[in-house]
Amino acid sequence: MYKIVEKRPLTGNITLMQIEAPPVAKKAQPGQFVILRATKDGERIPLTISGTDTARGTVCIIFQIVGATTRRLNMLEEGDSLADFAGPLGKPTELDGLKKVCVVGGGVGCAIALPIARKLHETGCEVHSIVGFRNKDFLILEDEFKACSDKYIVMTDDGSYGQKGVVTAPLRELIEAGEQYDAVIAIGPLLMMKFVVETTRPYQIPTTVSMNPIMIDGTGMCGGCRLTVGGEMKFACVDGPDFDGFKVDFDEAMKRTAMYRKFERHAYEAACNLLNKEVQ
Repeated sequence: MYKIVEKRPLTGNITLMQIEAPPVAKKAQPGQFVILRATKDGERIPLTISGTDTARGTVCIIFQIVGATTRRLNMLEEGDSLADFAGPLGKPTELDGLKKVCVVGGGVGCAIALPIARKLHETGCEVHSIVGFRNKDFLILEDEFKACSDKYIVMTDDGSYGQKGVVTAPLRELIEAGEQYDAVIAIGPLLMMKFVVETTRPYQIPTTVSMNPIMIDGTGMCGGCRLTVGGEMKFACVDGPDFDGFKVDFDEAMKRTAMYRKFERHAYEAACNLLNKEVQ
């Protein structure tokens, strides 16, 4: 069993948990993920590792409450234990040799971008971080990003915090101002990553994207995270989750995920009704 040693809300629907899992903490690298079950009869879900503390033997996960399983996970409290917590899985983000990088995060994807920015900072890389949120109420991990970023820019859709607009606007401005990036690493919604890629493509700045948003099973068996990369079929969980953004067919990936939206909403509402009855 894997004890929850810390739990705290970051926003109204985003929660941080520190899980006691020394073997995972010892081996985990930025970009990798775990598969967990909140309860013995629960669904297996993949969640990207947001940080580790090898001294304490803990692994940090940050999740948004979007479905029945994450809602059930959020019902657990400090001192409770998860039924399963397997990992680390997936390929670590390739960071060797990078001297100047722009890390772009969107929404809860910032929880995945943060350990990458931290690792780069620890190796002496110059890190520019651009993060975007719907509004100031969704802002997370600001102090943590500031601590590992040489330049930190916040964008909000409505201008309620930082600058008003999308993350590609300051990215383009920095590039046009003469910033010479070895790489751009983007993590967030598919549409955001697509437009980050289209921003960097004219300048041929190597751009890595994390396709963890489309992962379901986490083992490659369900086929739900298949995507086309450079004309070949890949699976985000076993071949990634990181890929060369210039080669990813984002339109295909977004079309596939949209196919299941109505079904997922129906399943979520049904499961939440069941959870409400359990609580009562």
